[in-house]
Amino acid sequence: MDIILNILIFLSLGVVVFVLFGGLISMARGNHEKSNIMMRYRVIAQAGALAVIAISLWLKQAGAD
Repeated sequence: MDIILNILIFLSLGVVVFVLFGGLISMARGNHEKSNIMMRYRVIAQAGALAVIAISLWLKQAGAD
């Protein structure tokens, strides 16, 4: 179970990094509308990553008892 949770954490963080760099590249190219959209998606991805991390910690702690 720990391996699956760790993979989910790394995948969610990878999505955040991917969307972040997509937004930064769009901003550097001057496409501010796409950059704003990508940064909104980044916020959603960060919320998802935090939820995955919190659930993973909760499950690991519950399994330790």
